[in-house]
Amino acid sequence: MRHKRLRALLTILFASVTLHGQVQQITSAADKSNRPIQHNAYFLDPTLLDLTLILPPPPAQTSEITKAELSEIHSIEKARTQEQIAAAQADDQEEDIFLFKLVFEKNFTGAALPLTASLSVHIRDDEAVLGKLLKSSFHRPRPFQFDSSLHPVCELSKEPNSYPSGHTLSGYLLAFTLVQMVPEKKEQILQRADDYAHNRLVCGVHYASDVEASRDIAYVMFGYMLANPRFQKELAAARVETRQHLGLPLTTPHT
Repeated sequence: MRHKRLRALLTILFASVTLHGQVQQITSAADKSNRPIQHNAYFLDPTLLDLTLILPPPPAQTSEITKAELSEIHSIEKARTQEQIAAAQADDQEEDIFLFKLVFEKNFTGAALPLTASLSVHIRDDEAVLGKLLKSSFHRPRPFQFDSSLHPVCELSKEPNSYPSGHTLSGYLLAFTLVQMVPEKKEQILQRADDYAHNRLVCGVHYASDVEASRDIAYVMFGYMLANPRFQKELAAARVETRQHLGLPLTTPHT
């Protein structure tokens, strides 16, 4: 039901906003080594696509929803295995399209697929810019910032920026992109995106509603990306490169 509502909102936004290919220069974020890096919106213009008008605010910290979500995180923490922790920590360090290498093969890498890697970087730039705007708008404390009895096992943020989840937003945007390239693996790709999102809870750094919000807003962002000629051009080139690399025919039944 929520997905249908978001798709309806997307239709309204398309009717009221003219998307263009202008690259919007936005502020920077920080990488895992705390060195400042510059992220520039590439396919999306945040001055035209205000996601704060679409995404509802997160549950209040004192709400029954948040209490239930904290209980869920505690249950996951209690049950998680060392193998699950290692997988979540590996995902914590990877925010590019090659997190889907588990769906394909070990040689599904940036070195082997430079055009696909470039597309991934540009999608990540859009996620970083628009995601940061949302995070700074909602200021939701991370679970471990609110509940000190939790034991997170991944990279920690000092800022109250839990909502929405940036990793999850990247994961679904990249998944939707990859489905356009290799539709034969749609189910496996989307399952990998779900697992990647769930690992944010295994890490202990996000609530379930953070992940859900990211999945929902990814539909909106990806719809706008698909309408951008620059995205269409890069997607087409990456699709040819990836399918050739995987030994797949360049045409699929739906094309």
